Amino acid sequence: QVQLEESGGGLVQAGESLRLSCAASGRTLSLYAMGWFRQAPGKEREFVAAINWNGDNTYYADSVKDRFTISRDSAKNTVFLQMNSLKPEDTAVYYCNAVLRATMTDPLFGHWGQGTQVTVSS
Repeated sequence: QVQLEESGGGLVQAGESLRLSCAASGRTLSLYAMGWFRQAPGKEREFVAAINWNGDNTYYADSVKDRFTISRDSAKNTVFLQMNSLKPEDTAVYYCNAVLRATMTDPLFGHWGQGTQVTVSS
Protein backbone atom coordinates (compact mmCIF):
# COMPACT_ATOMS: atom_id res chain seq x y z
CA GLN A 1 0.00 0.00 0.00
CA VAL A 2 1.09 3.57 -0.50
CA GLN A 3 2.91 5.25 2.39
CA LEU A 4 2.52 8.99 2.81
CA GLU A 5 4.96 11.15 4.73
CA GLU A 6 4.22 14.77 5.51
CA SER A 7 6.91 17.31 6.36
CA GLY A 8 7.59 21.03 6.50
CA GLY A 9 5.57 22.04 9.52
CA GLY A 10 6.86 24.27 12.26
CA LEU A 11 6.25 27.21 14.57
CA VAL A 12 5.70 30.54 12.87
CA GLN A 13 4.18 33.90 13.67
CA ALA A 14 0.92 35.12 12.23
CA GLY A 15 1.39 36.44 8.70
CA GLU A 16 4.32 34.20 7.91
CA SER A 17 4.49 31.31 5.45
CA LEU A 18 5.23 27.60 5.40
CA ARG A 19 5.48 25.02 2.63
CA LEU A 20 4.36 21.50 3.41
CA SER A 21 5.41 18.44 1.43
CA CYS A 22 3.77 15.05 1.09
CA ALA A 23 6.07 12.35 -0.25
CA ALA A 24 4.73 8.98 -1.31
CA SER A 25 6.36 5.59 -1.49
CA GLY A 26 5.06 2.22 -2.52
CA ARG A 27 2.88 3.50 -5.32
CA THR A 28 2.82 6.36 -7.77
CA LEU A 29 0.44 9.19 -6.93
CA SER A 30 0.16 10.33 -10.52
CA LEU A 31 -3.27 8.78 -11.10
CA TYR A 32 -4.78 9.99 -7.85
CA ALA A 33 -6.43 13.23 -6.96
CA MET A 34 -4.64 14.36 -3.80
CA GLY A 35 -5.62 16.49 -0.88
CA TRP A 36 -4.53 18.06 2.36
CA PHE A 37 -6.47 17.81 5.59
CA ARG A 38 -5.88 19.18 9.07
CA GLN A 39 -6.92 18.42 12.60
CA ALA A 40 -6.81 20.99 15.36
CA PRO A 41 -6.84 19.98 19.03
CA GLY A 42 -10.31 18.86 20.09
CA LYS A 43 -11.71 19.11 16.57
CA GLU A 44 -12.55 16.76 13.74
CA ARG A 45 -10.16 16.38 10.83
CA GLU A 46 -11.21 18.74 8.06
CA PHE A 47 -10.58 19.21 4.38
CA VAL A 48 -8.13 21.94 3.39
CA ALA A 49 -7.26 21.64 -0.30
CA ALA A 50 -7.24 19.19 -3.20
CA ILE A 51 -5.73 18.89 -6.66
CA ASN A 52 -6.80 16.65 -9.50
CA TRP A 53 -4.54 14.02 -11.04
CA ASN A 54 -2.84 16.27 -13.58
CA GLY A 55 -2.82 19.49 -11.58
CA ASP A 56 -5.30 21.33 -13.79
CA ASN A 57 -7.93 21.83 -11.10
CA THR A 58 -7.64 22.78 -7.46
CA TYR A 59 -10.16 23.05 -4.66
CA TYR A 60 -9.96 24.87 -1.33
CA ALA A 61 -11.85 25.20 1.89
CA ASP A 62 -13.27 28.69 2.25
CA SER A 63 -11.11 29.29 5.31
CA VAL A 64 -7.87 28.97 3.33
CA LYS A 65 -8.89 30.20 -0.10
CA ASP A 66 -6.57 32.89 -1.48
CA ARG A 67 -3.94 32.08 1.18
CA PHE A 68 -3.02 28.45 0.50
CA THR A 69 -1.91 26.87 -2.79
CA ILE A 70 -1.79 23.16 -3.49
CA SER A 71 0.48 21.80 -6.19
CA ARG A 72 2.08 18.54 -7.23
CA ASP A 73 5.25 17.26 -8.83
CA SER A 74 4.52 13.90 -10.40
CA ALA A 75 8.17 13.28 -11.22
CA LYS A 76 8.97 13.52 -7.50
CA ASN A 77 5.77 11.75 -6.45
CA THR A 78 5.15 14.66 -4.11
CA VAL A 79 2.31 17.02 -3.28
CA PHE A 80 2.86 20.45 -1.76
CA LEU A 81 0.86 22.97 0.22
CA GLN A 82 2.12 26.55 0.20
CA MET A 83 0.60 28.38 3.13
CA ASN A 84 0.81 32.17 3.19
CA SER A 85 -0.59 34.75 5.58
CA LEU A 86 -0.90 32.14 8.29
CA LYS A 87 -3.33 32.74 11.13
CA PRO A 88 -3.45 31.27 14.65
CA GLU A 89 -6.60 29.37 13.61
CA ASP A 90 -4.49 27.48 11.04
CA THR A 91 -2.74 25.72 13.93
CA ALA A 92 -3.25 21.98 13.45
CA VAL A 93 -1.64 18.75 12.40
CA TYR A 94 -1.68 18.62 8.62
CA TYR A 95 -2.11 15.37 6.69
CA CYS A 96 -2.20 14.40 3.05
CA ASN A 97 -4.27 11.68 1.45
CA ALA A 98 -5.72 10.78 -1.90
CA VAL A 99 -9.26 12.10 -2.33
CA LEU A 100 -12.40 10.70 -3.89
CA ARG A 101 -12.77 12.14 -7.38
CA ALA A 102 -16.53 12.39 -6.96
CA THR A 103 -16.25 14.91 -4.15
CA MET A 104 -12.61 16.04 -4.09
CA THR A 105 -13.03 16.65 -0.37
CA ASP A 106 -13.25 13.15 1.12
CA PRO A 107 -10.21 10.99 1.83
CA LEU A 108 -9.70 7.89 -0.31
CA PHE A 109 -7.13 5.88 1.64
CA GLY A 110 -8.18 4.40 4.92
CA HIS A 111 -4.80 5.02 6.49
CA TRP A 112 -3.02 8.25 7.37
CA GLY A 113 0.58 9.30 7.82
CA GLN A 114 2.00 10.88 10.95
CA GLY A 115 1.13 14.35 9.81
CA THR A 116 3.16 17.50 10.34
CA GLN A 117 2.46 20.02 13.10
CA VAL A 118 1.84 23.62 12.15
CA THR A 119 1.68 26.12 14.99
CA VAL A 120 0.93 29.78 14.34
CA SER A 121 1.47 32.23 17.17
CA SER A 122 -0.31 35.55 17.37
